[in-house]
Amino acid sequence: MGVRLMVVDDHRLLAEALASALKLRGHRVLAAAAPCAGAADLVVSRAPEVCLLGTASPARPGAFDPVVRIKQERPQIAVVVLGPVPDPRGIAAAFAAGASGYVRHDERIEGVERAMLKARAGEAAVAPLLLQQAFEELLHPAAQPDDEGARLLSLLTPREAEVLMRVADGEDTRLIAAGMAIAPSTARTHVQRVLMKLEVGSRLEATALAARTGLLDRAARVPAQARGDDAGDDPAAAPDLPAPPS
Repeated sequence: MGVRLMVVDDHRLLAEALASALKLRGHRVLAAAAPCAGAADLVVSRAPEVCLLGTASPARPGAFDPVVRIKQERPQIAVVVLGPVPDPRGIAAAFAAGASGYVRHDERIEGVERAMLKARAGEAAVAPLLLQQAFEELLHPAAQPDDEGARLLSLLTPREAEVLMRVADGEDTRLIAAGMAIAPSTARTHVQRVLMKLEVGSRLEATALAARTGLLDRAARVPAQARGDDAGDDPAAAPDLPAPPS
């Protein structure tokens, strides 16, 4: 029997892609909302069985305020958090706020579906391996943890970081070009460079990787003045790349 659910994520592309995939699997998606801020009102009013709540920064103070609000007003709604690579503080904060589950952003759709069904049934929906990794990090914290988001951001120019954020917001090539006051051909070149540098094959994969590693949060903190013209804005200086789909 399909689940009546809502998908909430700060990144519209991820929310819409996940909603579409779940619809194809027979679930009733009431809405795919973004951003998370203010989404609690929509979830409370629509009263789904399950809410999938995506967050790129589960350890950030206030990240799970929407969960608290939803559980206060509609305790029957099961909230499953979609978060980045295991973060013990994030997982603990999610459950403390009232979440019924925690699933990695890069989990296969089958894993997300299993978590939804378990949460609807009143069970804790968290993969044993995820808990094992979280406890391992708590017991044996890395002296110098690898910050994958910082590493990936260092590969991108400020312009490319802005393009990535626009891609995550669901903008096509035309909107990216208009928003950045550049030619569509230049926008396509920037998108292709982002995909190549992140070693992914599509805009959706780039968005998922950036959300999972915290790259999007880091890119958003790049000063606006740093996003001025750079060498990458000259289409003539760019390698001859195949244009990605708009």
